[in-house]
Amino acid sequence: MIEMQQLVGSFAENKDIAKRIRIEQIMPALSKGKEVVIDFDGVSGATQSFIHALISDPIREFRDVAYANLAFKNANDDIRAIISIVYRYMQESLSGEENDQS
Repeated sequence: MIEMQQLVGSFAENKDIAKRIRIEQIMPALSKGKEVVIDFDGVSGATQSFIHALISDPIREFRDVAYANLAFKNANDDIRAIISIVYRYMQESLSGEENDQS
């Protein structure tokens, strides 16, 4: 489990921290097919750019494995809305890539 408050404080906005979490924790776990639980307990908000930096590459690289194995715990409604926006954006961009290849 990745406890975000310990890494980002009460507001998740630093994209460098998101990148470090992505490279050091999320990507290696997903590459082994492991579940990644991202716990937002104590985090009041996040920027869309932070969430994008955190999960867009794992979704792009691992696709269905990322959708199945990324879990978000204790995310408030605002954070969940941003996660949904990023997921929707990634689904649209990936389906666009697949259409370009056919």
